[in-house]
Amino acid sequence: MLFINEKIVFKKFLTQNSYFFLLTSLSITFIVWAIRAVNNLDIVSEDGHSFFIYINYTLLVFPKIFGQVLPIIFFASLFYNIIKYENNNELKIFWINGINKINFYNVVLRYTFLFFIIQIFLSTVLSPYMQNKAREFIQDSTLDFFPSLFQEKKFIDTVDKLTIFIETKNSMNDLRNIYLKDDSGSSPRIIIAKKGQLISQDSTRILRLYDGKFINMDKDKKSSSFNFERTDFNLSKFVTKSTTYRKVQETYITELFKCANHILIKEIPYEKEYLICNKDGINEIISEIYKRIYKPFYLFLLSSIVILLIISNHEEKKFKNYKFFIFFLGILMLIISEISVNFSGVSNINLTISIVFPFIIFIFLYFLFYAKVYYKERKK
Repeated sequence: MLFINEKIVFKKFLTQNSYFFLLTSLSITFIVWAIRAVNNLDIVSEDGHSFFIYINYTLLVFPKIFGQVLPIIFFASLFYNIIKYENNNELKIFWINGINKINFYNVVLRYTFLFFIIQIFLSTVLSPYMQNKAREFIQDSTLDFFPSLFQEKKFIDTVDKLTIFIETKNSMNDLRNIYLKDDSGSSPRIIIAKKGQLISQDSTRILRLYDGKFINMDKDKKSSSFNFERTDFNLSKFVTKSTTYRKVQETYITELFKCANHILIKEIPYEKEYLICNKDGINEIISEIYKRIYKPFYLFLLSSIVILLIISNHEEKKFKNYKFFIFFLGILMLIISEISVNFSGVSNINLTISIVFPFIIFIFLYFLFYAKVYYKERKK
């Protein structure tokens, strides 16, 4: 009968904690996402991409934000619910009815393992995949960002190696008094035209110019020019200055492991067009692997810190200071987990310390909890 009671008690506690976690984490994630969405408006206003690209780009970074807030909300939800149970004397009822504190701790650890799996999935699979998709939206949007790019009486250099100025533009996208500076070749050239029009031709953006002049500048700063009645300026070779290459954070974990294996074990470069995989870039690779695989282990440390609350109770004089100490210790551990990411990539010794540290602290906290509970039981 006692087993059934324990099962009901644990189910109630963990269910309430899960509801609190979901409500709080999603609320915080939406707030952070909204702030980042506003900050990313320069994708439209400055880089010239469409609102469709902007919306898809901002939506795809949602899993990354959720993964970032998960540890602190997990810690806060456990802390809040244990304090609430303690203040309502519900924990005292548990102990009076024979529920073992060690067993309670072990159940919380198994519960933590669920969040550990979620965090691993987010960091190693979902977030890199979504971020890569978001970057692909920017990379593949070269055809739709030019129409919004042409603005009256403004020098626009959003496009890499191309400066654009137009005096007027009407609703039909007819352009007047156009100035272009093309730096994509071996030497710069300037194109001036009285009028022009942006058209699509075979899935390619073309700027058709009329009644103008080419001015070519050579390395000796000498210039040559010739006039034209009509010419087509191909815009397909130009791309936005928005970052379109894949970052380390967007690289799949299998590629990161392959890179680390080739550099650290085989000691040969691993060629990948979007990944700097040599001795100069290995520190960043190691830090990223650590962040995805080992940093989630700090969740067990956080739950072990919070569970220390049940050693004491609110009737003791020092409980108020004690709970503040536990909260501070949890925040400190969250800060250390963030610092350890960069620390791990500095050297092999740092990496070893970063991996071993959370396991040593976890074992210490586990035996500390066990010793404290055992001491109090014997004292009774």
